[in-house]
Amino acid sequence: MMRIAVDAMGGDFGASPLVEGAISALKEKNFTLVLVGNEEVLTPLVPSSFANRVQIVHCDDVITMDDLATSAIKRKNSSIYVAIDMLKNKSVDAVVSAGHSGATMSLATLRIGRLSGISRPAICTLMPRIDGNKSLVVDAGANVDCKAENLFEFGIMGHEYACSILKYQNARIGILSNGEEECKGNEISKNAFMYLKSHPSFIGNIEGNNIFDASVEVIVCDGFVGNIVLKTSEGVADSIVYLLKTYIKSSPLGTFGSLFLKSVFSKLKKQIDYAEYGGAPLLGIDGNVIICHGKSNSKAMKNAIFQAIASIENNINDRILSALAKYKS
Repeated sequence: MMRIAVDAMGGDFGASPLVEGAISALKEKNFTLVLVGNEEVLTPLVPSSFANRVQIVHCDDVITMDDLATSAIKRKNSSIYVAIDMLKNKSVDAVVSAGHSGATMSLATLRIGRLSGISRPAICTLMPRIDGNKSLVVDAGANVDCKAENLFEFGIMGHEYACSILKYQNARIGILSNGEEECKGNEISKNAFMYLKSHPSFIGNIEGNNIFDASVEVIVCDGFVGNIVLKTSEGVADSIVYLLKTYIKSSPLGTFGSLFLKSVFSKLKKQIDYAEYGGAPLLGIDGNVIICHGKSNSKAMKNAIFQAIASIENNINDRILSALAKYKS
């Protein structure tokens, strides 16, 4: 039976919503849950009916958002260090963390190592599309400075994830640029264009609006651009929801009319809610690591665990290795 480790101490809202979400996942999927953190905090949060499916691994230290990511390698009793070490030693099959993303990525890279042929791991985040499906942005923050070879690897990894996990039969790959023409972009993206031309699913350069318009499934960029895209999209979504609520409440007629649009608003909220996506897989690591938003609620944690399970069941790393061997040769 697969074993999923959860860094239960790293979230912004404490252990309670993370454990609640993990227990919800246990109700729907068959796996062993390993909660890593302070035993005194975690034990009361586990219902007695699930005690035989939950293991608690005690540790006292927690890497907070104020800590430097580089300090994590020295803090061997922190919850994320212990969880990553369990994955390294093959005592768990995946790690899910809503804690310090930089620490999680650094520890995964240094302690577990990269897949053969991958020069840098990348964070793969899901974005909403107008057709109700999802697109993937690779990289969303792991690598600020990249080489063309890195972008090529991001495209390969994103394509395999989109096909195996999201079940796209043809996951189109595009390089995020300042224009669709082949001559657009900087020197790195232009060189990456030449590398990716060998892939049958590569469609060329794309622009920012294409992330959402269902014209492409895998968006390739460096982590600097990708993280700005991610945070900007979150800000726009929050602003739209806020403005809608403000305008609706500004008049009795608006409030009355909103009653007829309740199902529409519900669908919109579900489409743009980060909790529906769970977390972002750290692709390129020789193991399965899911990085969650620090503000993750119970739904986000449940869906992040489902992502981890899907990665294991679909052998995502083996697929990446096979694709690299094919397109790097």
